[in-house]
Amino acid sequence: MSRTCDICGKHTITGNSVSHSKNHTRRTWKPNIIKVKTQVNGTTVTLKVCARCLKSDKIVKKV
Repeated sequence: MSRTCDICGKHTITGNSVSHSKNHTRRTWKPNIIKVKTQVNGTTVTLKVCARCLKSDKIVKKV
């Protein structure tokens, strides 16, 4: 399962975790993806949406 938001396209990013002694190790940051059922053109569709898009009402959650 790809951790990508269907609305804004936010996805997993990579970088370095830097310790106090400046040792670099690779790490990842994953978005907070939530499966949400919503209405699109009159049909019920399950979308993978990040918490920021859900909070900012870019999508209406079907109850």
